[in-house]
Amino acid sequence: MRSLVLAGPAPTDPTLSTFGNDPWWLVGGKVLVVFVFLVLTVLMSMWVERRVIGRMQLRVGPNRCGPFGLLQGLADGVKLALKEDIVPRQVDKIVFVLAPVVSAVPAFISFIIIPFGPTVSVFGHHTALQGTDLPVAVLLVLAMSSMGVYGIVLAGWSSMSPYSLLGGLRSSAQVISYEIAMGLSFVAVFLFAGTMSTTGIVNAQADKWFVVLLLPSFVVYVITMMGESNRIPFDLPEGEGELVGGFHTEYSSLKFAMFFLAEYINLATLSALATTLFLGGWRAPAPISTFWEGANSGWWPVLWFMVKLWAFIFFFIWLRGSLPRVRYDQLMKLGWKVLMPFSLGWILLVATIRALRNEGVAMQQITLIAAVVAAVVLGLTIVWEMVRGKDKGAAAAETEAAPADPAAGGFPVPPMDAPHYHGRKPADVPHPRKTDSSRKEVGSGIH
Repeated sequence: MRSLVLAGPAPTDPTLSTFGNDPWWLVGGKVLVVFVFLVLTVLMSMWVERRVIGRMQLRVGPNRCGPFGLLQGLADGVKLALKEDIVPRQVDKIVFVLAPVVSAVPAFISFIIIPFGPTVSVFGHHTALQGTDLPVAVLLVLAMSSMGVYGIVLAGWSSMSPYSLLGGLRSSAQVISYEIAMGLSFVAVFLFAGTMSTTGIVNAQADKWFVVLLLPSFVVYVITMMGESNRIPFDLPEGEGELVGGFHTEYSSLKFAMFFLAEYINLATLSALATTLFLGGWRAPAPISTFWEGANSGWWPVLWFMVKLWAFIFFFIWLRGSLPRVRYDQLMKLGWKVLMPFSLGWILLVATIRALRNEGVAMQQITLIAAVVAAVVLGLTIVWEMVRGKDKGAAAAETEAAPADPAAGGFPVPPMDAPHYHGRKPADVPHPRKTDSSRKEVGSGIH
């Protein structure tokens, strides 16, 4: 029988050993709270997105269902649930039905390791405001996001539609490209925190947030989380302009609603993970925590966490209303040629700094070494781009100087001196209806 921690002097900061002692009803309550929180966050995210983008585009947005249109998301959910569920004849029905489930379930699981606040008292039991924690909790989020992509790929493959198949293939390539860079952006956080536990990472930011110490990692994560969420400017798997609707073209009713739900839950999960890893988690910002000793205790940290979470969600919405969709080659180039090499170089630099600090080297020397290394890398990059640009310019000049062969490629091309009527006046070109014979033929045909 596990010992229950009863009310008493509760520790402010939970640790990994804190979890596993809660009674069954408290564990079930946490799971229910997380589920309800995610569903309500999806409904509110849809409403906020429509209102904000409507404001940016000088429109009103939803204002009919409920006060200020707050019930518009609920009305859309009811509408999708009551619509006819159409399943095309040629689809693989088992995979077609399971694909939305495979996409939505991992999205719910990922949020269980996000800490909402410190240890509090709930009906006489001290418990952390977090579903659970693991020694490799952050890797759980990466694993669940990878599982969610299986739902998209299977949906595209089982639909037996070229548009859906192309959307699924795009999604798999996109996630492979950006999930590697996302994982690399976490390595620097693990090096500074000394753990992969979300609770330990939040505790390691008690003095200074990692967004200050590891700003390049934060920038890389922000870019990759847009690629992971399949939203503008990286919504290539849907691509309404060229793929109709992408991987969910053939879906309707509740199956389509589950894809919709998974997208917005991933939006909340990625925002919460960014808050946990880089913005101190549930800890209050520096001015508030400096002047108020109780800002990081009790239930107040839930407020700071929600403010940071919704700031990230608003950032997602702002990008959707501001940026156009990028080309697919630009998407791949950014992931493979920019983010990954930069992340690897940044990890080497961070690891070197940590090793020098462990050896007792002064921070001034470390900063000087880091500045020299960054300057050298920047200089080499500029030189490389200049040399590459000259090579491209020379190749382009040679291509322009060489005469073009009109018959290249095997297609028949008429010679330039062939007779044509482009240079003659319209009056000089005979028209069949202008001749006497044509008139007679037309007249005889009529009579």
